[in-house]
Amino acid sequence: MNAQLNAIRKRLATKQDATTIAFLEKMVPGSQKVYGVKTPELNLLAKEFKAGGFELVKALWDSGALEEKIIAIKILEKIGSKDPGRSLKMVKQFAATIDNWAVCDGLGMQALRAARKTHPNEIFAMAKQYNLSKDPWQRRLSLVMVEWYTRDPSLHSQINKLVKAVENDKEYYVRKAVQWIRRNLKKGK
Repeated sequence: MNAQLNAIRKRLATKQDATTIAFLEKMVPGSQKVYGVKTPELNLLAKEFKAGGFELVKALWDSGALEEKIIAIKILEKIGSKDPGRSLKMVKQFAATIDNWAVCDGLGMQALRAARKTHPNEIFAMAKQYNLSKDPWQRRLSLVMVEWYTRDPSLHSQINKLVKAVENDKEYYVRKAVQWIRRNLKKGK
């Protein structure tokens, strides 16, 4: 495990770019470490190291750098169908440490891809819980994780309840998620 994590870190360090660092620090504000590596390289790393499985996902997440968390999300998306329940548990665990919109949205959309069809009840239960959280990133996650279901009109009433609970939220990124979900609900009718 440490060999894979070290190999990923080494690649990230060699692919970093000052312009990308500045861009990421502006677009994804937060206190996390940023390597400054572009998405295509992160996609390659996720593909190359997906065999590291759930253990590598956890190690990458715990490392804490923005790109390491994004790679963890991308690997979880790739391997999630092997054990959607375990993916869901990891998302629950990781939700407590979200500190920016990019990680929030990746966790809510990509990491849950395999569980969307097999565990909708669990996803909606988590969304209800996060919807009431004091943490603004969990409140945003409560909407992001149900975004895919906006395509299903039979679920719109459940989604609308989540939206209603945070529609006047003081946090910018939560309000942006409200707008996003409302637009998608209109498309899904």
